[in-house]
Amino acid sequence: LAMMAGAGAADAQSRIKDIASVEGVRSNQLVGYGLVVGLNGTGDSLRNAPFTRQSLEGMTERLGVNIRGANANTKNTAAVLVTAELPPFSTPGARIDVGVASLGDAKSLLGGTLIVTSLQGADGQVYAVAQGSVQTGSVSGSGGSGSSVTRGVPTAGRIASGATVEAETGFNLDGMAEVRLTLRNPDFTTA
Repeated sequence: LAMMAGAGAADAQSRIKDIASVEGVRSNQLVGYGLVVGLNGTGDSLRNAPFTRQSLEGMTERLGVNIRGANANTKNTAAVLVTAELPPFSTPGARIDVGVASLGDAKSLLGGTLIVTSLQGADGQVYAVAQGSVQTGSVSGSGGSGSSVTRGVPTAGRIASGATVEAETGFNLDGMAEVRLTLRNPDFTTA
């Protein structure tokens, strides 16, 4: 009788991918440092964010313009941290979403454009490159009397499909002698 009760539980219809994952197959976190430009006076103040000034000088030098020593006082640029999740089995050319968050004293990233930013994994290798218009999901308004209202977080946003995968993580499933499954909600009955 106990055998019959156990057979009923085994007849439940579950797909393996719904209850388990292949051990070693996982997403990877990517991070990069970049600049958002084109802000409407809401970027970093270069006096309070020297890393933004250094990044701006380095970027313009790579483009053939030397502004070192010049009195650049732009508020249209912000230093940002760019993050992404690289899904398992992503191949070069695939597009992934990225998150963008201000590092300095910028007031808003609304309307800004992220300049080419390399995204590295924990091993220091570049796996993706990001660029594009930042969408913050925030709304702000101001009145003639100086009053203002802001909803949402204007110093963090995302770029949908904002990065292109440049390298694979190198997981070799067909070279494995055995495949181990890890239960998502491990218990004796499911196992």
